[in-house]
Amino acid sequence: MGRRLLPLLTAAVALAGCGGRTPSDSEQVRTVLQTFATATEQRDYSKLCAEVFSAKLLTGLQQIGLPCEIAMKKSLGEVKHPRLTVGKVSVKGRTATADVRTAADGQQPSSDKVQLEKVKGSWRVSSLGS
Repeated sequence: MGRRLLPLLTAAVALAGCGGRTPSDSEQVRTVLQTFATATEQRDYSKLCAEVFSAKLLTGLQQIGLPCEIAMKKSLGEVKHPRLTVGKVSVKGRTATADVRTAADGQQPSSDKVQLEKVKGSWRVSSLGS
């Protein structure tokens, strides 16, 4: 995520909360995906595991005996300058999908669908791509 873009996104999120308006589900999904991007860039694996990923996603890691933070460190630890762009977001009840494009230095860009689910009023990533 570009350092110049981050203040703009922060301001946009702050403005979305002005006037007592509750952000739409689509806006909330985009905010979670921005948190995902920022936490990945900052290597804040505890934030990914505690605030971004759903229990459904974490169950798969637990079944193979791998703590989430260690799995994220192993899979993302060598990634340099990760970038995530969110395209179309589709919300259907308590589930959502988002078209995302990811890139990082030295890696081929990728286009994927990320699945999310609403858990206790908060959107969480339940699948990292198809």
